[in-house]
Amino acid sequence: MSRPSSLAPDRPVLLVQLSDSHLFAEEDGKLLGMNTHDSLAKVVDRVQAEQPEIDLILATGDLSQDGSVASYQRFGQLTAALDTLTRWFPGNHDELPAMREACNGSDLLQPVVDLGNWRITLLDSSIPGAVPGYLADDQLELLEKALSEAPERHHLVCFHHHPVPIGCRWMDPIGIRNPDSLFAVLDRYPQVKAVLWGHVHQEFDQQRGNVRLLASPSTCVQFAPGSEEFQVDTTAPGYRWLRLHNDGKLETGVSRVTGIHFEVDYSIKGY
Repeated sequence: MSRPSSLAPDRPVLLVQLSDSHLFAEEDGKLLGMNTHDSLAKVVDRVQAEQPEIDLILATGDLSQDGSVASYQRFGQLTAALDTLTRWFPGNHDELPAMREACNGSDLLQPVVDLGNWRITLLDSSIPGAVPGYLADDQLELLEKALSEAPERHHLVCFHHHPVPIGCRWMDPIGIRNPDSLFAVLDRYPQVKAVLWGHVHQEFDQQRGNVRLLASPSTCVQFAPGSEEFQVDTTAPGYRWLRLHNDGKLETGVSRVTGIHFEVDYSIKGY
């Protein structure tokens, strides 16, 4: 899960984002009617078929639904076939002590990765026991340090919760509660090229000045874009790929699986 990647000098860095897998300790665990183990396995199969030279897997929060050590071990087992450098960070459903136990002895939770001409910084926006996010002082200090110490690199900054409204009335209040503090740091560093997050279970792609703002599908259930109230979408699970070029340009896209059919179980309120 953490094999270092060797990059040819002229080859762009290829990242794959897997987000919001919501795994359970049990293999047959379901979220809103979807078996999250099976859906992640299908997404991983698609990644293997489509992305032969991955430099980094980013698991951007809510790896687990029940916060169990077994669920994190399951995530590691399901993604091991991708056999490349991997980093995790928590979302609002994750339990950081259990995640740390599952990662013991590995570098899965290390927050800064340098690849090619890029630095990828991973922040923890989770609040224990709460759904919204917040970037605590230690996370903002980590960000500032990572940016200031590598002015010659292009930067990608990642965390779980959305820092801007996404157009879902029910979801907009459960993003990062202190986005102004985040952007106050980012705006001081022109080498920041993009910000990437999960949490919203849907695609999002906007520009803020010179910074690309990106969110991505879940590897399980999707949420309906533009929804006023909680609503599950029929769009298939998927992942985001990002190609980071040496000159600071970024290409990205989303790929979704086929052949997943499930009945939404709305008896489970929210998620």
